[in-house]
Amino acid sequence: MAKTYEPIATTTLSVDTASYTFTSIPNTYTDLILIINAGVTTQGPINAQINSDTTSTYSYTRLYGNGTSPTSDRFSSQPSLDLGYFSNDLNNNSITQFLNYSNTTTYKSIINRWSTAGFAASAVGLWRSTTAINSIKLFNASPYNLKAGSTFTLYGIKAA
Repeated sequence: MAKTYEPIATTTLSVDTASYTFTSIPNTYTDLILIINAGVTTQGPINAQINSDTTSTYSYTRLYGNGTSPTSDRFSSQPSLDLGYFSNDLNNNSITQFLNYSNTTTYKSIINRWSTAGFAASAVGLWRSTTAINSIKLFNASPYNLKAGSTFTLYGIKAA
């Protein structure tokens, strides 16, 4: 069977830092998978901005809960994508798929799943741009930081 997931880049933060950016993402795959195993210095979301786009071109809908109280919400015209709510330990996980990321004729669809102590969520998102994705910036809401020991891995998916 052919190998379909190829690691593009991985990093483990050695110190607390405001952000981490994957740059020079090649356009040789069909989709991207971003895996986050991280913590933040103060509880809150880890956000993503694509190609340094800080305008209100992101939207997402999510369903989340703790096993007894499901909740859903929708956000449109946002300056970034929310990839999950993270606590200050390193036991938080997020998996995000960027579909057709190198296609220059369609907006980019994003599927995200995350979990943290007692909560799990699924979300679908959209970056309203036809530009190919070549960088992804990850950050916690200012003035807080991504915690030392956090690991970020980006994979490319090859066509079957």
